[in-house]
Amino acid sequence: MKALKTLFALIGLIVTLGILYAWFALDIGTRIEQVKQLDPKAKDVYTHMMSTLLETGDIAKATVRKVKVDKGIEPDEIVDALNSVATEMGIKPVGDLPLSKEMEKRTGKKQPYVRVLSYCNPAIAIKMVQWSMAYGAYLPCRITIMQDKQGNYWLYTLDLDMMIHGGKPLPPEMLAYGNQVKKTIYTMMDKAAKGDF
Repeated sequence: MKALKTLFALIGLIVTLGILYAWFALDIGTRIEQVKQLDPKAKDVYTHMMSTLLETGDIAKATVRKVKVDKGIEPDEIVDALNSVATEMGIKPVGDLPLSKEMEKRTGKKQPYVRVLSYCNPAIAIKMVQWSMAYGAYLPCRITIMQDKQGNYWLYTLDLDMMIHGGKPLPPEMLAYGNQVKKTIYTMMDKAAKGDF
């Protein structure tokens, strides 16, 4: 019995020392305070990201939003719809990279459809990069049209919740800009996937 008590005491000591080591060496106290300062929705953003990452093993899949295009809607119709909705919502088409066409020219072989379209609202973009230059990496907003092996078309863009809710809460003006961009890009995708413009 005495040996058992000694064993439990030793285990308790080891656990306590481990907690103290983690607290001080890994600075858990500071980390906990830093986590508390994040946007209230950050937990949901990172939970979704981590569950997708663990499920797929693919960080790209964990950081994007995708929408399947309805059958019968062709790429040119998708582009027309995206550009029409963009104009209607006050965002400018600023780039068009027809990757599959370029590779077909280089290789002489048919490629699955891939086209990257870029959009920007200059007034919002400049405000965002003045707030944090790192937002420049999100510019311009991109929507990629891709064709899968079954011939289905998909629209992909970055998960903009990371930009909006992934860090400390944005000031009200920046939050409004971020939400406006998200609403615009996501509406463009949803409408184009239905051929609605």
